[in-house]
Amino acid sequence: MANPTTSLPLYERVARKNTIARAIELSILSLLLSLLAYRILSFQDHGFGWLLAFLCESWFAFIWVLTVSSKWNQVVYETYPQRVLQRKLELPPVDMFVTTADPVLEPPILTVNTVLSLLALDYPADKLACYVSDDGGSPLTFYSLVEASKFAKLRVPFCKKYSIPVRAPFRYFSGDSMSSQDTSPQFQQDWKKMKDEYEQLSQKIEDAAKGSIPCELIGEFADFMNIQRRNHASIVKVIWENKEAGDANGVVPHLVYISREKRPKHPHHFKAGAMNILTRVSGVMTNAPFMLNVDCDMYVNNPQIVLHALCLLLGVKSDKDCAFVQFPQHFYDGLKDDPYGSQWAVLHEYLGRGLAGIQGPFYGGTGCFHRRKVIYGLSPYEYDEEISGKLSDQNLQKTFGSSMEFTKSGAQILSGSKSTSSSPHNLLRSVEAANQVATCVYEYGTAWGREMGWIYGSTTEDILTGLTIHGRGWKSTSCTPTLPGFLGCAPSGGPATMTQHKRWATGLLEILVTRRSPLILTLVGKLQFRQCLAYLWILLWGLRSVPELCYATLPAYCIISGSRFLPKCYPEAPRNTETVFGVTQKEKSPTNSSDDDNANVGMVGRITFNESPIFISATMVLLVHQTGLVWNFKVQTGGSRWACLEYESGALALLFVHLSRWSSMVQGFGDETRTHEINVLLREGVSGRDSNPTGYAGLTTELVLNMGE
Repeated sequence: MANPTTSLPLYERVARKNTIARAIELSILSLLLSLLAYRILSFQDHGFGWLLAFLCESWFAFIWVLTVSSKWNQVVYETYPQRVLQRKLELPPVDMFVTTADPVLEPPILTVNTVLSLLALDYPADKLACYVSDDGGSPLTFYSLVEASKFAKLRVPFCKKYSIPVRAPFRYFSGDSMSSQDTSPQFQQDWKKMKDEYEQLSQKIEDAAKGSIPCELIGEFADFMNIQRRNHASIVKVIWENKEAGDANGVVPHLVYISREKRPKHPHHFKAGAMNILTRVSGVMTNAPFMLNVDCDMYVNNPQIVLHALCLLLGVKSDKDCAFVQFPQHFYDGLKDDPYGSQWAVLHEYLGRGLAGIQGPFYGGTGCFHRRKVIYGLSPYEYDEEISGKLSDQNLQKTFGSSMEFTKSGAQILSGSKSTSSSPHNLLRSVEAANQVATCVYEYGTAWGREMGWIYGSTTEDILTGLTIHGRGWKSTSCTPTLPGFLGCAPSGGPATMTQHKRWATGLLEILVTRRSPLILTLVGKLQFRQCLAYLWILLWGLRSVPELCYATLPAYCIISGSRFLPKCYPEAPRNTETVFGVTQKEKSPTNSSDDDNANVGMVGRITFNESPIFISATMVLLVHQTGLVWNFKVQTGGSRWACLEYESGALALLFVHLSRWSSMVQGFGDETRTHEINVLLREGVSGRDSNPTGYAGLTTELVLNMGE
């Protein structure tokens, strides 16, 4: 009789009930279509403002169709990691990738904490290998990792002995971590020892960062002698090799440092190139069937993430239903209410779960588990005969490259066979082959970056790679455990946010015009139609600002030109107007703090203006509106008494609102510690029966007119 615990599913696919939300979304869509129909029927009676409004509203309706389609079938995957252990299966190896590029913009202590959180996962240490890609070729980063490996030999057993929930030391020791743990004298003694060791590690890295050279460039550091960031040979260093297989609680996983070769005249393809190097180096060293990649600023928040991911990777009926498992990106110490929209809370809650009900979530570039065979370009619909044809030596070298060690490991992955070696990997013997596949000329004449690996051609290589995988017919899954899998740091200032958004917008538009456009992959590939609409939703993200800005300037244009763009209402009798302003409650951050911790608390909720261009559009619209008011601020002698009173009172109220916001914005640019002082909540209404309408329609963007009998 079968054990009931082994027959239980590793995950459940739960469909969310969103009937009310669907009804509301369809109602909004019907209103948008009705408005478009009204504008088409009324074209002959209006001018340019009406046409521009029609074009903008058509765009809004199109985007809303994409949104409704993407959110329609919301699905949540509930995983049961303990059932993986209960089945007593042989747990598969997992290779973990960490990418960093600049020791100044990405401090080594941040990378160290991410690596330490990965090394301390609740998973057999002999099944894990951590590879760190340093695109900066910095001896400081390598030195920090060497010191971190020494600390990890103490930290990993401590975490597993006491089941420490937070495995990143800088987060664990930043709060009152000891109060929620065991209060035994032994734990308190070990806790203080760990804290002292971590403080010493942090001090060593900080002292090394202050010097131009962190240490003497001899021995293991000799390869960094006279190194140039954009012109150096490949460097592969085995910092720590786990040779104690079987002792899962007392050892540290493999830790390997990689700095790929860079030459001035050879393209390096940014992060996509670094990820392909990591894939090849890990292929000749450990060749795990599953790979996890994280950014250096995103540490592990849930120590059981590997088990959660395996619930989906091993629990699906067919591999084609789960090419990769994407964990949503969550952030720590973000600004209150997310003023820059960089934390994506709503996006993950609704759109992410909607994508899970179609062909799966997008690849987010970090916090993702991949099947290695999918990254190697395998299609889910290839038969054994087709796969066998790819395993010939000639085809393997044409696809994987000239390295015999790597082509052999690639054939092993594509065929689905396990390693025949019973002894643990000897990483030091693989360093020479690893250096070969890390050169900048290795990819020439191969399929890397085109048909396999991370795809080149866009600065948003994550979306392009995920789109290519979905275009082959694979599906993906999202994993949303109660305790978030990863936590990262989001940009807290305007300039950093603008730089990030510019890169995203540019990269997404690059994908839209390539041969891997979702429209093309839907027609000639295996991309589902609704998944295509979802990709269009995100690829068109950068273009949305154009119609939104045009629509925001329409009221000012109508004031200046004496036209209107909103439908006219004709009530049966004059009505009294009541201007209603709702002022939101404000919270003032403390100005004085006794220590750094209190200062950090004061930062929460504060908007950092710096010298940010993020407010230029809003300021321009504000100036245009004020210009329109001054231009058209006159007594409407040709209209009725109600029309004159309506315009004058509305204009004065709107002018007051603008002046209030203007003062707040000026103060914000002048002093970084100030926030917007006045937020005006607005409701919209239109009245009057003047046959010769004024530019009053533009006032509705800022003013509240609540109609009453």
